[in-house]
Amino acid sequence: MGSVDVIGPLFQPLRLGALSLSHRVVQAPCTRMRSTKESDGVFVPNDLNVEYYSQRASQGGLMLTEATPISRLAAGYPGVPGIFTQSQIAGWKKVTDAVHAKGGFILCQLWHVGRATVPSFIEGKQAVSASDIPITGSAMDGTEYAASPPRPMTVEEIQDLVKEYAAASKRAIEAGFDGVEVHGANGYLLDQFLHDNVNTRSDDYGGSIEKRSRIVLEVLEAVAAAIGPDRVGIRLSPYNYFQDTRDSNPNAHWQVLCSKIADLPAESRPAYVHMVEPRFDEVLDETSKIDSLSVEKPSLDLFQPMLKKGGVAFLAAGNFNAQNAGPKLVNDGADAVVFGRWFISNPDLPRRLKEGLPLTAYDRSTFYGAEPPEKGYTDYPFYK
Repeated sequence: MGSVDVIGPLFQPLRLGALSLSHRVVQAPCTRMRSTKESDGVFVPNDLNVEYYSQRASQGGLMLTEATPISRLAAGYPGVPGIFTQSQIAGWKKVTDAVHAKGGFILCQLWHVGRATVPSFIEGKQAVSASDIPITGSAMDGTEYAASPPRPMTVEEIQDLVKEYAAASKRAIEAGFDGVEVHGANGYLLDQFLHDNVNTRSDDYGGSIEKRSRIVLEVLEAVAAAIGPDRVGIRLSPYNYFQDTRDSNPNAHWQVLCSKIADLPAESRPAYVHMVEPRFDEVLDETSKIDSLSVEKPSLDLFQPMLKKGGVAFLAAGNFNAQNAGPKLVNDGADAVVFGRWFISNPDLPRRLKEGLPLTAYDRSTFYGAEPPEKGYTDYPFYK
């Protein structure tokens, strides 16, 4: 019996909505905190950001930007570029032009942090969330989240938020992006509505998973109406613990959500759903994370069949490497694999995977900013 080809499947073409990809090695949305401060809470893409994305662009390859705040009050971290001012749009246009010059595609990941911020970062205002439950622990400024708990969004504010996502998607297209990815994962605002340990509402946006999903579906419908469904994707993380999110039954609840996404009318249905493997965690090692999950047999395989029925592509992320990425496509039916950390330290990752070249190790200490900012950002070598 011959050896199994674990790399070849990654380099088959893929039609993903409006995009014709040459390969299935996708760059993950990785927060890097290297943008320029224009004013309090407003950060603009700079020339270093242009270099970073350009380095990692490839012919027919897809890149997802770092999570990008859709408004001034959606932000929660320093050094993260938004998509809500003209200067930010201009800065991102330089990035998208550089990526397109290398034949690549790039989507803007639209982000609202919800309760994962503090008043000092959002003009003294109170953070918002599904409910009034704060995150445990300290924020970026060293203060305790519990000292400034969030307030539940009103229905009117939710309706305005949906419009904000649509407006941000239009600004992304103005900035030259090929589309957008709605950030519905990692414990941020939309994910706060999805998880029942955070969402304790009793109105139309809380209670059952059908109601908790409503905000996500409304955002998808609005963004699709604004820029076209074939330019829209969404990221979800049913097994996420980040930002104190932990659902009572992610297997069942995210199956309902995926069914609802697949059942959206064609004019509202996203091109893809991007999900994070249960083994991935920001803090726990892979074995500890799997052991800690109380649900039976956590697996992304539960969600793919219903998405496929709706013609929605499936992207998988979370601790993938040269050995397990190809089998994820062949054995588990994913359409593409999303790489984060290995793309950070290997700007030419698609080539290295295709040619079986060694990978450069990443330095975690430089993930979220460094001095000088080039360190661990644009100074990783190409293979020679």
